[in-house]
Amino acid sequence: MAGSKNGAEKQRIFLSAPDIGELEQAYVAEALSSGWVAPAGPALDAFERELADRGGVPYAVALSSGTAALHLGLLTLGAGPGTAVIVPTLTFAATANAAVYTGAEPIFVDCDPETGNLDPALLKKALNQNVAAVVPVDLFGRCADYDAIMPICDRYGVPVLEDAAEALGATYGDRPAGSFGAAGVFSFNGNKIMTTSGGGALLSESKQLVERCRYLSTQARQPVVHYEHTDVGYNYRLSNVLAALGRAQLKRLDEMIGRRRAIRDQYAKLFDNTDGVTLLGADDLGSNCWLTTIVVDPRAAGFTSRDLAAHLAKANIETRPIWKPMHLQPVFAKARSYVSGAAQRLFETGLALPSGSSLSRSQVDRVLTCVQEFLETGR
Repeated sequence: MAGSKNGAEKQRIFLSAPDIGELEQAYVAEALSSGWVAPAGPALDAFERELADRGGVPYAVALSSGTAALHLGLLTLGAGPGTAVIVPTLTFAATANAAVYTGAEPIFVDCDPETGNLDPALLKKALNQNVAAVVPVDLFGRCADYDAIMPICDRYGVPVLEDAAEALGATYGDRPAGSFGAAGVFSFNGNKIMTTSGGGALLSESKQLVERCRYLSTQARQPVVHYEHTDVGYNYRLSNVLAALGRAQLKRLDEMIGRRRAIRDQYAKLFDNTDGVTLLGADDLGSNCWLTTIVVDPRAAGFTSRDLAAHLAKANIETRPIWKPMHLQPVFAKARSYVSGAAQRLFETGLALPSGSSLSRSQVDRVLTCVQEFLETGR
């Protein structure tokens, strides 16, 4: 049994490990044999076209990380010293860090307690600043409330840079994640819905915006024979080899989303009759189900999310709390924030469970058995 005294000796089950198979190996081998191993080549060009098509926009530039995409996107939208960037407090640090890279001040805004995504009412209050951009985050693969967010930002004349790092393949209404605002950003880190090992991309309806980011990502080299620079640039381009890996992953994306959704459905069934436990954002059929996250009310459940995490850790099963809010991070202790306490409560009561599409049936069964054992005897 997964929760037995010998459970910790079993192979570790990770939260969201890469899902790599024969197709990826074939694509990478082809890229290597072509000789295009630098940040240029046919696989990179094709990957950008395919990403733009999947994101529902005409243009994309593939970059070294989602963080790099956020940084360049913000620079291109005018973020810099003397400006502010509005960032959800419930996010990974990269969203806030990218604003700081530009010299702008991050202003943190709390979340909707039901979804974990940016609270539009608090956003409206925070926009009475010199704001260069708003960066909604599509948390755990569920798109933010763009029907509410976009009109607010349009009213104030502030561009939106969609942080869809976790949401590739998700939809909001009839539109794909990454297609909202002036530009959208994806991440292809090793734990994401699909991976290029490391990597990211920026997508946009604007050719001018994408080409500006492409220019900055290649050290801002001028198109002359010698090395000429009129701007400070960055070494942010994705390599052709990693783009080949991404092309294979993109072909398998729907399959991988389907697998994650099936795992989420099993968690939903498991917790269905457990008082005080809900699945965050489980009602959104457009989510890509990147990470299944539960929220535990200890008064109703009789246990805390940390109790369950400790039980699973003994069985060598990885879990993780929901992001610690940015306004509670020591590095941002002095930053301005508009908070309701919702993000802090989710941090204290939320837990992400193993959700990766590479999990085998026996691994999923092991996790479910371990959770069931806890629910029956571990309180």
